[in-house]
Amino acid sequence: MTRHFIADLHLCEEQPHLLRLFDYYMQAIAPEADQLYILGDLFETWIGDDDDAPLARSVTERLRAWSDAGGQLFLMHGNRDFLLGDDFARATGGTLLDDPHRMSLGGRPTLLMHGDTLCTDDTDYQQFRRMVRDPGWQQQLLSQPLEVRRQLAAEIRGKSQTAMAGKDEAIMDVNQDAVTGVFREHGATLLIHGHTHRPALHPCQVDGNSCERWVLGDWRKRGNVLVCNDSGELESHWFAPD
Repeated sequence: MTRHFIADLHLCEEQPHLLRLFDYYMQAIAPEADQLYILGDLFETWIGDDDDAPLARSVTERLRAWSDAGGQLFLMHGNRDFLLGDDFARATGGTLLDDPHRMSLGGRPTLLMHGDTLCTDDTDYQQFRRMVRDPGWQQQLLSQPLEVRRQLAAEIRGKSQTAMAGKDEAIMDVNQDAVTGVFREHGATLLIHGHTHRPALHPCQVDGNSCERWVLGDWRKRGNVLVCNDSGELESHWFAPD
């Protein structure tokens, strides 16, 4: 079985090249996979499963076509598309995963995450995350008309970009104690996540065990997919349309 792991596509109407890159992946590369895991931030923003924007419909149709062809799709919330819900999962033929999600790859106990909860030094963001992940807050937001939600999403996005511009890069990366903690808590030796936009393989030792942390790349200029083959071997690939 071949598995693909991707994250941080940040699809949005303001950057049509990202949708072209996504279309290329779904048509030329994704058919090679039996399972596709999207570990958060498929969209730059998501205002609810009732979004009727052309981008939302287009992406839903692409994913549904891949699922209908026999692929197994798994979705995880990111820090941008935390409002993805069961209706979107059903429409795409996918399954929403908890964060973190435990599985086995090649016999190795593996943990899948978006990665934002590992950035514990960014205390302002962690406070914001607690607010927007609160079910009551989400229910109140989703009760608003679409246009109100679009405006609010644009405001939140603008504030986020301003806040990020003023932060030290190190604060927005993972905290090593947090990484060690999730390896230890879940008994994992392999961790795959996105969010930081710093693609790399980080070997480490946890309680005498050899562990690996794979960070997925974002899709700002090229696409990135982590491929796991039948034997559990991992390899990161970059791609772009010819």
